[in-house]
Amino acid sequence: MLNVPSQSFPAPRSQQRVAFGGRSKVPLKQGRSLMDWIRLTKSGKDLTGLKGRLIEVTEEELKKHNKKDDCWICIRGFVYNVSPYMEYHPGGEDELMRAAGSDGTELFDQVHRWVNYESMLKECLVGRMAIKPAVLKDYREEEKKVLNGMLPKSQVPDTLAKEGPSYPSYDWFQTNSLVTIAIYTKQKDINLDSIIVDHQDDSFRAETIIKDCLYLIHIGLSHEVQEDFSVRVVESVGKIEIVLKKKENTSWDFLGHPLENHNSLIPRKDTGLYYRKCQLISKENVTHDTRLFCLMLPPSTHLQVPIGQHVYLKLPITGTEIVKPYTPVSGSLLSEFKEPVLPNNKYIYFLIKIYHTGLFTPELDRLQIGDFVSVSSPEGNFKISKFQELEDLFLLAAGTGFTPMVKILNYALTDIPSLRKVKLMFFNKTEDDIIWRSQLEKLAFKDKRLDVEFVLSAPISEWNGKQGHISPALLSEFLKRNLDKSKVLVCICGPVPFTEQGVRLLQDLNFSKNEIHSFTA
Repeated sequence: MLNVPSQSFPAPRSQQRVAFGGRSKVPLKQGRSLMDWIRLTKSGKDLTGLKGRLIEVTEEELKKHNKKDDCWICIRGFVYNVSPYMEYHPGGEDELMRAAGSDGTELFDQVHRWVNYESMLKECLVGRMAIKPAVLKDYREEEKKVLNGMLPKSQVPDTLAKEGPSYPSYDWFQTNSLVTIAIYTKQKDINLDSIIVDHQDDSFRAETIIKDCLYLIHIGLSHEVQEDFSVRVVESVGKIEIVLKKKENTSWDFLGHPLENHNSLIPRKDTGLYYRKCQLISKENVTHDTRLFCLMLPPSTHLQVPIGQHVYLKLPITGTEIVKPYTPVSGSLLSEFKEPVLPNNKYIYFLIKIYHTGLFTPELDRLQIGDFVSVSSPEGNFKISKFQELEDLFLLAAGTGFTPMVKILNYALTDIPSLRKVKLMFFNKTEDDIIWRSQLEKLAFKDKRLDVEFVLSAPISEWNGKQGHISPALLSEFLKRNLDKSKVLVCICGPVPFTEQGVRLLQDLNFSKNEIHSFTA
């Protein structure tokens, strides 16, 4: 609702676009950019109309403020006066008015729940919704109820409750020096990508992705532990073991006290984003305007971004936290280029184009080695099961839409035994814009299953390759199956117009929805 999305976010046909029938940005008046909004929030002007007071808002009071010049919206229990923001909203005034005088949390989550609205609208905060006080529970009694047990059925989403007893539970046990937390997912498709662990000070947080839900263990530990820990997954039974090292060899009477949403199973679309600070380790030029950033996770974090999923990077810019989505890549396409792998996959790489007239990427480019960037947990709806028994893989990428293809190429050429052919058509403006051209050519030479075609829209006269934009002529020649009935997948990513047009052309060429996947760049 508040940040300006990247050029190719939301992805075509993603929930964000489908929910609004191809929702797009609305042209803003001059002087109504994101930077202009930030300047206004720093000006000292009273944007709430309450002269700095915070009030408790009843439902009846909220309903009264439902006009463009007097518009209050509730998001996750907090009420904001968004009237001053109307002319700055990239989605237009009408989108904001859909939630006028009401709780707009669900609508906000449908469009882009990743936006850091708390920071963007902090000067518009009216107050908190009036709610009944919660009854405090004895956390030791609460822990007794769940240890060696299962999540109460009232807390289980319908999608899993229908499956009977197959919802998660957890337990813990200890030795003199170790504490092991065991999570029983009762699912057989669990792997190390499925579990995200963070602990800071005494706060321990473990998110387990189970189908379209997230099972959360969130505890204030009763004793201190060391930063490093280990995670093990027994895939055959869906068991996860997280082994913590005690700082002192003493016996724990209880694991800790429950924190927000502890021992809950929540649909992923209803969960907020969790961030951890990652350190910039290296930054190198890949093209004239594209950099390869390497970030290192904290020692107290376990996170592996699954293939085809993205994360959000968050930076404070002029006192406001700005968020952008990016797809992590591998360190390179070829094993001889790769640096030694650190334990627990502590590196995350990003190929990012720097827009010198932009707001976010120039700030990112100014970071020095050792500086920190906040990185969210992964999101995305791509399933690795799409690769099962795959024979033909076609990749269509434009510019930095190449980023999701990096891990796909690495995985496809090493882990899909049924694969016969991989073809990449890579669209760019000039030769200087082609990311990792030499690596792609070397990889194609090394593995005969891979064909790479470069298409330029503004080549020099000496260019002998294909030129132009995505078109029926280019695609019909490129998308030839190895066998008439071979199992095929077409992945596409790039700027929104490129991706939307590409998906339409693929459908015109009789590729089914199950054979097409579009990504967020």
